[in-house]
Amino acid sequence: MLKIWGRANSVNVKKVMWCVGELGIPHERVDAGLAFGINNTPEFKAKNPNGLVPLIDDDGFILWESNAIVRYLSAKYGSGSLWASDPAVRAMGDKWMDWPTSTLVPEFRKVFHNIVRRPPAERDHAEAAEGIAACSKLFAMVDGALSTQPYLSGQALGMGDIPLGCFAYLWLSMPIERPSMPHLEAWYGKLKERPAYQSGVMTPLS
Repeated sequence: MLKIWGRANSVNVKKVMWCVGELGIPHERVDAGLAFGINNTPEFKAKNPNGLVPLIDDDGFILWESNAIVRYLSAKYGSGSLWASDPAVRAMGDKWMDWPTSTLVPEFRKVFHNIVRRPPAERDHAEAAEGIAACSKLFAMVDGALSTQPYLSGQALGMGDIPLGCFAYLWLSMPIERPSMPHLEAWYGKLKERPAYQSGVMTPLS
């Protein structure tokens, strides 16, 4: 059985949990990271020397890095669904998979840490405002992409929707002022109707 290490409110773990929910993969999740510990033990680091979650063991195959895990699970268990059979269609969504990590996360962290993670006395409001302005421009790019197709992966949900779908939940749930983006919001509305998204992604923010 697939075993997953990671706390439910980690955005990177959410990616994996949404993926396994969509694909109906039997699995066991073990809380790990932050207050749960485990990830800094010698046993864990023997599997993932980074000491980070998520980590999976799929019948003896060990893998870390959330996007790599989503790609692997989609390829193995989701052919024709999350893993599009047409390489060109698959690439349409795949280009969005690493974009959050490389482009969105540095700015998004300024918002999330100040609005959700840090206690009020430690919040940097100027940094949060800077992050909101930058993220608004970046999410406008996503809104533009979704103006021509219903999903980032094309005409149907695919693995390319998963990373940004997890960040969209946080972005659209935080108590902040943000510009209206009708195509992003319509896409998010479709995601919220999916049971696997509800259970895997829509956990408490903190």
